[in-house]
Amino acid sequence: MSVNIIELKDICKSYGSGTEEIQILRNVSLTVETGDFVAIVGPSGSGKSTLMNTIGLLDTPTSGSYILDGVKTDKLSDSQMAVVRNKKIGFIFQQFNLLPRLTALENVELPLIYAGVGKTERRDRAKKMLESLGMGARTDHRPSQLSGGQQQRVAIARALAATPALLLADEPTGALDSKTGTEVLELMIKLNDEGNTIVLITHDLHIAEHAKRVISIRDGEIVEDKINVSQSRQVVTV
Repeated sequence: MSVNIIELKDICKSYGSGTEEIQILRNVSLTVETGDFVAIVGPSGSGKSTLMNTIGLLDTPTSGSYILDGVKTDKLSDSQMAVVRNKKIGFIFQQFNLLPRLTALENVELPLIYAGVGKTERRDRAKKMLESLGMGARTDHRPSQLSGGQQQRVAIARALAATPALLLADEPTGALDSKTGTEVLELMIKLNDEGNTIVLITHDLHIAEHAKRVISIRDGEIVEDKINVSQSRQVVTV
């Protein structure tokens, strides 16, 4: 039986008030099931970044309800939201966001430190995660000593370290060349095949077509939500 990881209902987000109010999201409702791979696509200014921030508990909606992996988020305090975010979501960013003074291993350990995992266990888990992503020989390297693709693999390892319910990827190939971007996209497909739930935010329709489901957003509204029946698990190029 399928279980919903994400349940958004009538989500609205606006800034300002009165005649100066700007509405970013308009009654957005969607669900994402465990093990799905969903791409949210839209042009600049469409509201997709605000939707990503809402899904990632980085921003709160003006109205509507959001249940993340069984947790009702509507009335959570900032500190409670941070705990849920750290436990439930692994983030993958376009610019990697690795700490430059830390090694690859130490960067991957960070979410495990926040989760209260002991030093020996977190080091072992971080090392195994890097090895599983082909970075076993780079554990002691700092970000400046790694290529863009290697840095993104470290960032993915960090996102996976605490075994989150959801991987939330914001333009994960945006800062990479075409060849490296293809490798990262292939890796994400592999992770999904292994059972990881992925929501990918992108402006690139070509990248979105490799997801199982594609949601298009424009002017703060979902304008299309389709199952990608032609979706291939083999990436040729991005």
